[in-house]
Amino acid sequence: MTITPSEAQHLRDLARLRRVRDRIDREYAQPLDVEALARGANMSAGHLSREFRLAFGESPYSYLMTRRIERAMALLRRGDLSVTDVCFAVGCSSLGTFSTRFTELVGVPPSTYRADAVRATAGMLSCVAKQVTRPVRNREARVTKPQLA
Repeated sequence: MTITPSEAQHLRDLARLRRVRDRIDREYAQPLDVEALARGANMSAGHLSREFRLAFGESPYSYLMTRRIERAMALLRRGDLSVTDVCFAVGCSSLGTFSTRFTELVGVPPSTYRADAVRATAGMLSCVAKQVTRPVRNREARVTKPQLA
């Protein structure tokens, strides 16, 4: 079986996109933006955003914020850091944006989550707590309605 040049290019593009996703996973606490990610992948920001969304179902920025919120949830469950400390620890530079995004993804503000999560996950292994409390995209999930023919 031979691979056509367009298929080979598609595979190379997917590999670049996986490297971008891996970089986000590794460096989520660093000051990353779509332009910096695109430069690292030798793509334009617009092209990266379009291709990333096609490959992974969400924009690079959305993926980055989800990683940050997941990490913030883990830090808040520990209960020893303030919401402000957690915000900056996960790479967010604005407490307002962090709180808004956290509330969108988790469904409650970070301060409420911190108070409730400590009790709710007490005695749970951290790997289980992470899976059980993984954020669900409340407002971003697409709701598809069956189309009647």
